[in-house]
Amino acid sequence: MKQNELSDQLLIRKLRERIIRTPRRWKRMMMLLMDIVLLLAALWGAYALRLSDWFPAVTKERLILAVFAIVVAIPVFIRLGLYRSVIRYLPEAAIWTIIRAMMIATMCWVIIIFLMEMAGQGIVPRSVPFIYFFLGTFLIGSSRFAAKWILSAGTGLRRDEEPVFIYGAGASAAQLARALRGHGNRYVIGLIDDDPSNQGRDIDGYRVFPPSDLAGLIERYGIKEIILSMSSIPQERRQGVIARVTGLGAKVRSVPDISDIVDGRYIVNQIREIEIDEILGRSFVPADKDLLTRAITGNSVLVTGAGGSIGSELCRLIVTWAPKKVILLEANEYALYQIEQELAQRIGPLIVSVLGSVTDERLVRRTIREHGVQVIYHAAAHKHVPLLEENVLEGIQNNVFGTLTIASIAAAEKVQKFVMISSDKAVRPTNVMGATKRWAELIVQHFALETRSVSKEQTFCAVRFGNVVGSNGSVVPLFKQQISKGGPITVTDPDMTRYFMSIPEAAELIVQAGALAEGGDVFLLDMGEPVRIGDLAANMIRLAGFKVRDDANPDSGIAINVIGKRPGEKLFEELFYDRENAKPTLHPKIMMANSVPFVGSHLALHLDEMRKALDEEDHEAARALLFRLIDSCDDDGSRSIDNRTTIHGTLK
Repeated sequence: MKQNELSDQLLIRKLRERIIRTPRRWKRMMMLLMDIVLLLAALWGAYALRLSDWFPAVTKERLILAVFAIVVAIPVFIRLGLYRSVIRYLPEAAIWTIIRAMMIATMCWVIIIFLMEMAGQGIVPRSVPFIYFFLGTFLIGSSRFAAKWILSAGTGLRRDEEPVFIYGAGASAAQLARALRGHGNRYVIGLIDDDPSNQGRDIDGYRVFPPSDLAGLIERYGIKEIILSMSSIPQERRQGVIARVTGLGAKVRSVPDISDIVDGRYIVNQIREIEIDEILGRSFVPADKDLLTRAITGNSVLVTGAGGSIGSELCRLIVTWAPKKVILLEANEYALYQIEQELAQRIGPLIVSVLGSVTDERLVRRTIREHGVQVIYHAAAHKHVPLLEENVLEGIQNNVFGTLTIASIAAAEKVQKFVMISSDKAVRPTNVMGATKRWAELIVQHFALETRSVSKEQTFCAVRFGNVVGSNGSVVPLFKQQISKGGPITVTDPDMTRYFMSIPEAAELIVQAGALAEGGDVFLLDMGEPVRIGDLAANMIRLAGFKVRDDANPDSGIAINVIGKRPGEKLFEELFYDRENAKPTLHPKIMMANSVPFVGSHLALHLDEMRKALDEEDHEAARALLFRLIDSCDDDGSRSIDNRTTIHGTLK
């Protein structure tokens, strides 16, 4: 008995695989021929049941009516899409389409019968069309659902396949569809394309549908995923397509352009999620190779905070531009290990890992001297706003005095270029994190002026920008985590706006800004338009293939819960104190604040007072002093300059 069951399974398996390998156009032709046979069988059965005779007489009139039954039915079936359906994913609701098609075909056939009777060409019993309708519906419907069972549920094979649509009808879309035929767990139902000339056509055996049909097609076939194969189109159009397909209940993924893939056989492995920075509307400007070469090539480069989001991306960028040596300074052991292991796998410069803090004066001085550091990118900082509101002293110690330590040693050791990574929160700060970053900017500006008066070979500058997508502790990874758990997403205020850019773009612009520095500059990266946090959360939900649960959709999807602003948070961020005074540079994405550095006795006095507050662990005094200096400054730090007083004495 078990042997017979195994033989049956093998037979069904072979039949299924043979059907799957058959080209789609031949499958449709086979279905059409099968329908003709089944309709003739239904017609024969109708006469046999009505006349109680299994072998009713075959007359000329009955043959003519049989031909008309087929001639009428097949065009109706084609028009209602019975041959466009993918049998393996035929929904149960398709039975209603079959019933409707048979009803229309039968009614047309009845009209022909009536006309023939009027012409004296024979009489058909009135019950025959009714029996023909029921038998035809049963045979046509059962044939399709039987085929579906054979192809999917009947064998236990490939049960993990998911129906997908490919958005695009170009060469890469066709190649992707071919690649998916025998690989992975996706089955291509058809193609979607905006070009009316392609719609309704078959490309490589796949029907091309208009985007307006997408919502109905997703519901009809249970589509789980839409793959965009249109990376070569303009960014604005691509963003419009993404906006159109999100929110339909299917995941949205993408593949690169076919010209970017070395071997088309591996195109399946290139399918990836749509990154949130792809829908931010930022225009791309290629990096200036001359600026990158000038900043990095042949130099010994030190990156502080090398294991962080920005620091690690700076390291990845730097090693590709032939530096003499890259020194990684990081306080987190595991983060340092991770970036060291990643860079060690590349063929490139010598990588030196230094475990320690930028507040350790002896360690910093020894590292710079031993390795002959020529360029420093200072990315080490505490940046989580709510945490620093609760840990004021540690934030000041790391962000303010850490910057003071490494900047003063860099000045003393004749480091050629010092670039400090700042934040948009440094502009009119309302929180500890932003205030410490503003202090760090002032410290860097002081050393820029001090070194400029001694040597023109040293330059100090700061680069100010907003949030980077996917950085540690930022809102995007948090939203992804909440979505993966089924929600809800928590936002402090849906109307809050933030600037966003990708981490690789930020790293490139930081290095290029450093190459443009002349000393004392505060560079501002063009962040584009601010993004509403409520819209960001909704877009991320839709990109993940879910719907937003709201008043219009209260029973399904992922909800967005508003929890209220946290201490120190601003409703919106700024990059400029005065946008009109920002000056352009040689790079279209980099601007420069028109500021005069606040230096000398004022800054030195405040640093001394701040050191005393830290030594006494006086949180309130430290917080008050932190904002007092900033409040006493004019826009972008403009104030009287006193070159006679230095701040080296504040180091201990």
